[in-house]
Amino acid sequence: MKIAFLEGKTSTERNKIIAAALLGLVALFALYMAFGRSFFGGSTTTASIKVTQSPTPKPNAPANSNRPDLVLPTAADQTFLYETTAVNYVPGRSYAPDPGRNIFAFYEPPPPCLDCPTPTPKPIIVPPPTLAPTPPILLTGLNPPNLFAGIPGFRLQVSGAQFTPDARIYFNQNELPTVFLNAQTLAADIPANFITQEGPRQIIVQTPDGKMYSNQLMLTVLAPPKPTFQYIGMIGRKRYNNDTAYFTDTSRPTPFSARLNDVVAGRFRLVDISPREVVFEDTSLGFRHSVPISKDAAAGTGTGQPPRGFPSNDGFVPFTPGGVPQGDIPGIPNNIPRYDPPKPQPQPQQRPQQRQQDKDKKDVDDDGDG
Repeated sequence: MKIAFLEGKTSTERNKIIAAALLGLVALFALYMAFGRSFFGGSTTTASIKVTQSPTPKPNAPANSNRPDLVLPTAADQTFLYETTAVNYVPGRSYAPDPGRNIFAFYEPPPPCLDCPTPTPKPIIVPPPTLAPTPPILLTGLNPPNLFAGIPGFRLQVSGAQFTPDARIYFNQNELPTVFLNAQTLAADIPANFITQEGPRQIIVQTPDGKMYSNQLMLTVLAPPKPTFQYIGMIGRKRYNNDTAYFTDTSRPTPFSARLNDVVAGRFRLVDISPREVVFEDTSLGFRHSVPISKDAAAGTGTGQPPRGFPSNDGFVPFTPGGVPQGDIPGIPNNIPRYDPPKPQPQPQQRPQQRQQDKDKKDVDDDGDG
């Protein structure tokens, strides 16, 4: 049997054409099996389809809904399964680190090697300390080098070398208006509020741009001297004239007194006396110091208590008649000697006859006859 489209073809070409035809038939058969008759059959019309409506539609239960293997286990079954199922740990089946290694094993160091030589540690090389660079400006001295806290403002002079006209004096990092005297001397006025408290103050010289700077020196601010004696009482006179205050000091065995304007301890002038305190003025610095009356000072009695006539609280106890012991004078310590006026001499007794004659003589004188 001869096929028209195969005539004139070689055997190889014929085999290829036959294989292509067979592959096409296999593809059509596969499509038919996958999609059924709907893929190859004609379209159905709506007239040939009968729709029957059920009056009470019922849900179609799945065919396998009552299978016992599809029932969910209870909570007790799940707990029992969890407690009785053994753990099958296989490192190759999960993402476990270092498969084949027991992570609970402890590390055991190897035994020491007795024949191995002891390694020699490398010596620690400490670098030499880095020296600070030498300041371009040298600061050598201050005038004054120290002072007392609380004094008025003063002029500070610094001496050194390599000073320039644009150099400034810095007092505790505060730039001050500076006067350039020469390459070795600068001066600046220090305000009083910079030295109200005692303690050291840093002094440096530096240019505003910071390129030229000096080493630092410390200005010592000392605490002003204060009275060391204790105020134990006073004697007040009429119109506050010639009032006298009494003091005790550790350097003196007995109390001592001072009046207004007296200088005590060589530098403290007594400028005010009151029952509560006295005020001293420093004759060198001009400071004033208040010294309150002491509660525990003994006025030479050695008992450690204020003497009689001195208050046990702040100020004097007001004088009340009958409240002072016999022989005491308010406001005057008992160790101060009292003035004992001379007693009048008693007149000799006269005899009765002599007294009568004196009386008669007095009567005659009164009449004016004698």
